[in-house]
Amino acid sequence: MEMGNVMAEELRFVEVSDAADSHWSEMLPVLAQLREGLNREGLESVLTSPVGQPPRFTGAFIDDACVSVAGWRLLANTHLGLVLYVDDLVVDGSHRGQGYGHAMLDEMLRIASSLGARAIDLDSGVQRSEAHRFYFANGYSISSHHFRRMIAEGV
Repeated sequence: MEMGNVMAEELRFVEVSDAADSHWSEMLPVLAQLREGLNREGLESVLTSPVGQPPRFTGAFIDDACVSVAGWRLLANTHLGLVLYVDDLVVDGSHRGQGYGHAMLDEMLRIASSLGARAIDLDSGVQRSEAHRFYFANGYSISSHHFRRMIAEGV
């Protein structure tokens, strides 16, 4: 089966939720292309936090090389019930434009469906116009505005 320029048979998806998983040696450098400054210690603190809901991650591999990473969580809300929320989605810079992002979105759809989610939600920075075109081309729409208020330390 062909997905864009990608042959599905060459991709292998691996789900990772443990900071000690050996797949991180390939996945973390790809994820850090989106989350600048993210290192092993920062990743471990997110995955082992005793509060909040830590994300799960899915890596797309060709042989032993990671070409894409998605971080996601299953959320329950009063609007839709179960929703798969994608925190992070990145394709390795040397593999962009080859269908791996589309393949990862297909994998997110497969996971969401298998978990009983009614939708997939994600946010994309307002400055990321190429990413916006990509999401529109893959059937996503803007359904709301995301608002944020930063909290000063010690407040």
